[in-house]
Amino acid sequence: QVQLVESGGGLVQPGGSLRLSCAASGNIYRIIILMSWYRQAPGKERELIASITSTGSTHYTDSVKGRFTITRDNAKNTVYLQMNSLKPEDTAVYFCRAVNRGADYWGQGTQVTVSS
Repeated sequence: QVQLVESGGGLVQPGGSLRLSCAASGNIYRIIILMSWYRQAPGKERELIASITSTGSTHYTDSVKGRFTITRDNAKNTVYLQMNSLKPEDTAVYFCRAVNRGADYWGQGTQVTVSS
């Protein structure tokens, strides 16, 4: 089993920044192939917003391109999401996902609220 713990969420004003972290621990086989960030706003489905492979290849959904940056530290089994120029529509619970040895693991989520 792999455990994921997110941190860094909170309340921020529009235009502000937050940095989310997700640390993986437990029975990690070699390296986590894929780490991703998802978010789920009230009344909406969970959506993929950014992902990063073990070699550093990244993918972003259009709504966050140019504002969010995903990075990872393989030595620490940690993935980060730097969120800049935040908008009210970014308000959601943000979840971390990891794929290791063919299995999916999810964190418990961290709330991000963008409001003045």
